[in-house]
Amino acid sequence: MKVHLKQIRAEGLHLEGDEDCPIPELEPEGIRCVGPLSYNIDIGISPGALWANGSLKQPVELRCVSCLEKFVHEIKVPAFALHTELHGPETVDLSPFLREDLLLNLPAHPRCDRDGGRVCRASPTVAQARARTDERKPDWSALDKLKVTKR
Repeated sequence: MKVHLKQIRAEGLHLEGDEDCPIPELEPEGIRCVGPLSYNIDIGISPGALWANGSLKQPVELRCVSCLEKFVHEIKVPAFALHTELHGPETVDLSPFLREDLLLNLPAHPRCDRDGGRVCRASPTVAQARARTDERKPDWSALDKLKVTKR
């Protein structure tokens, strides 16, 4: 996302919308964007610097570390903040700063049940319930039919 400095008025500039995924380089790692980056940012200029604050949301597909199933997680950056010096160019690219905050808010050990919207198949309670339903009562009927002769 590039911002031209002449677009920013004295009272600041409000930007809101969607942009292409800023973290496509993570696809080999199994992290895939499943939607656009949504942003709501206020930008302003102070003497010799540019500041921005707002919020970011990026839906991504991750793999659960417990059950290994893929699930959609929304990376949320509720307090995006930036203050950077201006070095003369007429445009400033905010993409590296957006990417950094998204990567910092990416879960290190993603679990599909983290947000409470679903139950992980590998959680202990689900595994115990599955083990109880899979348990069979001992089946001795085959041995009862066996005729053993004593010698």
